Amino acid sequence: MRGWWQELAGLVLPEDCAGCGAARVVLCPACARALDAGPAGPVRPSPCPPGLPPVHAAAVYEGAVRAVVLAHKERGALALAGPLGGALAGAVRAGGSGGAAEPERELVLVPVPSARRQVRARGHDPVRRIALAAAARLRRAGVPARVAPVLHQVRPVADQAGLAARERRANLDGALGVRRGGRRLAAGARIVLVDDVATTGATLAEAARAVRAGGLRPVAGAAVVAAPGRSFVRIRSTTRTEQHSCE
Repeated sequence: MRGWWQELAGLVLPEDCAGCGAARVVLCPACARALDAGPAGPVRPSPCPPGLPPVHAAAVYEGAVRAVVLAHKERGALALAGPLGGALAGAVRAGGSGGAAEPERELVLVPVPSARRQVRARGHDPVRRIALAAAARLRRAGVPARVAPVLHQVRPVADQAGLAARERRANLDGALGVRRGGRRLAAGARIVLVDDVATTGATLAEAARAVRAGGLRPVAGAAVVAAPGRSFVRIRSTTRTEQHSCE
């Protein structure tokens, strides 16, 4: 009911820009450009959690970008799923998925799952909503892409806010698993893990571990809307694995 009301309210009530507060516009042109300010780039947190796949982010998690992500996630600004999904699609393509590599193989975006209590409290699943928008954007660009809810939480976890990198890894260790029927959902496809934000990388590393443990194809990479500026990697004359992966 809450999600339905949010959808309706977004159509009939005036809103201010989620990024800067400009009146009567959901996302102003300047804040929209902040989500798409330049080519998406590889990110690698420090310290890098073991098992983290190559990760690409569309934007730096600060200022207007941070405000837009939080407005969608925590305040139910559902109209922002489209612009956020567009940014995520750019990160997917920057990582080599959805590009020229293996064009005949379907691309499956696997959202990092939210806890059921969080979904109930927010009235929607923000990462899944952004992933659906990203898949639609990729299909319009000629890339066969879909979203598959392969993963779920198998045990409760504490709130990640305020936890250091090592504490986040311990909190998430073994917390995710492949849901019943998950292997069928992703059979034969290229798997890309997706999330809205990557900070320490602990969540994506745990998701990649769960995919491996569940017997699915290896994860092709991960993509997020935003990451801290310090985690963006400078491109050097090294291999793709050396640049991005923490295997």
